[in-house]
Amino acid sequence: MNKTYHGSCHCGAIKFEADIDLDQGTSKCNCSSCTKGRFWKAFIGGEALRMTAGIDQLIEYRFGGRTIAHFFCQTCGVKPFGRGEMEDTGVFYAINLACLDDLTPEALLAAPVEYQDGRHDHWENRPAEVRHL
Repeated sequence: MNKTYHGSCHCGAIKFEADIDLDQGTSKCNCSSCTKGRFWKAFIGGEALRMTAGIDQLIEYRFGGRTIAHFFCQTCGVKPFGRGEMEDTGVFYAINLACLDDLTPEALLAAPVEYQDGRHDHWENRPAEVRHL
C-alpha cells in the first residue's frame, strides 16, 4: 500500500514528498554510481514525486548511456533521487531511501530488496556478490 513519505537532502534545501509502496520492493545495484554512493532506492511513477522546496537547488549529472538524470543538492551534495523514462512505463523516479525523513528503520528493514547487476549491464540478473551493497 502506498504511503506518503517526506524527504530532504542533508542541508534541508531540497524537500519532497513521495508516494511509495515499500511492499513492492527496494533496489540495490552494483553499478559504479550506486556502489560508490551506497544508493538504496525505491522506484515510483512520475506522478508520485512532488517537490515541496528547492527545485532550483538541484543539479543534474548523467553518465554511461546518459539515460538517467541523477539529481544532487548543489549545497550539500546529497542525491535525493534520480529520474528516468522508459517507453513502456513513462517517467519514473528512483528515490534514495536514506533521504526519507519519516521512514523508520523497522519499515526499511522489512522491505524486500532486489539486486541488479548494473556493473555489467545485466539489470535482470542478481550479482554474484551483494553483501557490500
